[in-house]
This record gives sequence, C-alpha cells and structure tokens, in this order.
Amino acid sequence: MSDKEVILTQDGLKKLEEELENLKSVKRREVAERIKVAIGYGDISENSEYEDAKNEQAFIEGRVITLEKMLRNARIINNDEIDTDTVSIGSTVIVEDLEFGDSMEYTIVGTAESDPLQNRISNESPVGKAILGKQKGTVVDVSVPAGVIQYKIIDIKR
Repeated sequence: MSDKEVILTQDGLKKLEEELENLKSVKRREVAERIKVAIGYGDISENSEYEDAKNEQAFIEGRVITLEKMLRNARIINNDEIDTDTVSIGSTVIVEDLEFGDSMEYTIVGTAESDPLQNRISNESPVGKAILGKQKGTVVDVSVPAGVIQYKIIDIKR
C-alpha cells in the first residue's frame, strides 16, 4: 500500500482504531500463546499447530502495519463538511433505478470503509464515481458489467 490518502468518516476512523487496538492488545497475545503451546508439542518442523499459529501471526502483523499506515494517511470527513446540495464523500444518497423504479439508499465512503452489504459504497465504485459531485434531480449513467444503468438522484443528506 502506497502513501495514498485514505478518506474516512468519523465512524470509519473509530472502527479502524478499534481494530488496530484489538489486534495489538488481544490478538497478538492469543497467537503468542498458541505458538508457545505448539512449541510445547515438540518438533516444530512437522507441527501443523505451530505453522498455523505462525501464519496467523504474520497476517496480524501485516494487518497492523496496514492499519497504522492507513491511519497515518487518513483525511477525516466531518459531518458538518458534508454538503447536502451535492453528492460528496460522507453523503447519504437516495437513488432511483429508472428502468425498474427501485429506490436505494447509499452512503458514499472512502474505499477503506466500504461495505456494500451495509449500503456503504466506495467513492471509487462505479455508482460512487457516477454520482459524486452531482446534485439532486440529476440522472446519471452507471457502467456496470451488465451494461449501463440509469439512476436519478432523489435526495442527498448527511
């Protein structure tokens, strides 16, 4: 991961800080204990518990480094910075699919905190890119693998 700016909402910042704290204070201890127990089983050259614990330790350390870098390069979007006239990062947007008439509500977030299952979409996703900077009432074309979908921006809120 380069030193690219990481855009976060206040909630996203809090979640990353909590994950980092959990990894450092809880997960590191747990995996260290697993390694200690596995070493107690004897020959580590053919010890699957030891291998598994070392792999988990490597994953945890990699994630700690990634989170620390993300937090170092974070730009926090405050709620009062969110414009309700124009779609921006942090905006909650209601869009209508013009073909089927379905309405969907999305919150536009940075890539680090996107979660499509929670309707938190990245500013770099096809829908996010298409609606970013647009105003209420605007119709946008979104290129997706199945073709082009037209959305109308119904409402923008914080």
